[in-house]
Amino acid sequence: MDSLYGRNKEEHPEPIKAEVQGQLPTWLQGTLLRNGPGMHTIGDSKYNHWFDGLALLHSFTFKNGEVYYRSKYLRSDTYNCNIEANRIVVSEFGTMAYPDPCKNIFAKAFSYLSHTIPEFTDNCLINIMKAGDEFYATGETNFIRKINPQTLETLEKVDYNKYVAVNVATSHPHYDSAGNVLNMGTSIVDKGKTKYLLFKIPSSVPEQEKKKSCFKHLEVVCSIPSRSLLHPSYYHSFGITENYIIFIEQPFRLDILKMATAYIRGVSWASCLAYNKDDKTWFHFIDRKTKKEVSTKFYTDAMVFFHHINAYEEDGHIVFDIIAYTDNSLYDMFYLKNLDKDFENNVKLTSIPTCKRFVVPLQYDKDAVVDSNLVTLPSTATAVKEKDGNIYCQPEILCEGIELPRINYGYNGKKYKYVFATKVQWSPVPTKIAKFNTQTKEMLHWGQDDCWPSEPVFVPSPDAKEEDDGVVLTCVVKTDPKDPPFLLVLDAKTFTELGRATVNVEMHMDLHGMFIPQQDVKTGTE
Repeated sequence: MDSLYGRNKEEHPEPIKAEVQGQLPTWLQGTLLRNGPGMHTIGDSKYNHWFDGLALLHSFTFKNGEVYYRSKYLRSDTYNCNIEANRIVVSEFGTMAYPDPCKNIFAKAFSYLSHTIPEFTDNCLINIMKAGDEFYATGETNFIRKINPQTLETLEKVDYNKYVAVNVATSHPHYDSAGNVLNMGTSIVDKGKTKYLLFKIPSSVPEQEKKKSCFKHLEVVCSIPSRSLLHPSYYHSFGITENYIIFIEQPFRLDILKMATAYIRGVSWASCLAYNKDDKTWFHFIDRKTKKEVSTKFYTDAMVFFHHINAYEEDGHIVFDIIAYTDNSLYDMFYLKNLDKDFENNVKLTSIPTCKRFVVPLQYDKDAVVDSNLVTLPSTATAVKEKDGNIYCQPEILCEGIELPRINYGYNGKKYKYVFATKVQWSPVPTKIAKFNTQTKEMLHWGQDDCWPSEPVFVPSPDAKEEDDGVVLTCVVKTDPKDPPFLLVLDAKTFTELGRATVNVEMHMDLHGMFIPQQDVKTGTE
């Protein structure tokens, strides 16, 4: 098992031709580019957590019926420093690194001081983002790295903090119809305030400034004050509809004072995250036109969630779907000490991922009686008015046991039917992928023995009429490292296999990524 999660993977920077079986659609031309941790041991040092590993980019390129694979480690400053020192010298969220003990005591004391507000890692291992015509590897710190989507080369490092006062940012941005990027980040104790910022990166810059990057024109859309100065909420994604941004402030929080002393105390930043199960989860809705927050206070019970699926507006309500947990066992499960040979039987989630639909009545009868349900859409989700004017929301449960959800992004922010996701039960390992119909609750699966598929990516066909006209792509790793991995292509409608492209390499388990149509793979270097 060590092989699948913990073992270092080799990179393959030169394209390797895959063996194609079945029939790939002729229109499928472009690159599936994905990101995830690939190296967990450097010299004699090991990362504690799977999400700490060094970023390994990999891609499958479809060209006239042929498929080519390549992979390359992100040459981040973090990667370069660690490789040069032959040990882990840059801290990650779950692993605190220390300078060489031989250095003198003054240097050490100084280094303690400089770690209070840490210089975060640029090991951007979570996702890929498109800004303008450029592509970036992203993590959850203030750094992102520009990359060449064809060669997987690492280009310049961008520090969000130069353009907007954020210490951390999500790696799940949204894109509006004009191709602008919308993202959120947290500004920690800046001028005495801790707040969540929503910002926009324009897709293009004015003609006379062509040499400048789109980040120079980044604008803050709005800010939401954190409910607590020293305990901002952790969030991995946010939601969007035609007119609103949805931000969920969950009682899963970073303790800033603990983070400031983590280095001295010899603990990781991850140990400064705490979940309070007796607290509330608050919903914030920002009007995209006025840039103001809706004044009514909506909340639900404590939960931990990472992924928004989709959201839309209907008859004065905001409907949003997320995958939520009742505790924080998900992060803890991926400590490498838990992912040993027999972990599939040993390591169990104590909370199953649950797909929840909240229905929030933005326009409700202000004279409604206390304790009455304000939801008028046909749903078992409720929103109950309380004495103090707050509105307590409870979800409809759509299904259980899915994670890493994707949709047809053309339906993002709109009423939709289908979720494509990995199927996980009580273990962190996805053994199947699923297509879930949110309206009929029907679920289709694809799975094969000893196969671990990754997050499924939907690619619409060029002449698509319906939401599920297209294909679903997923990278599949085999349990036995001697069996070669493959890229699977499913018909999105029937969820049956069209074909697969097998490569004789040891592929890593990845996290997120995107499909880049051939015409968009123009790179900044051309």
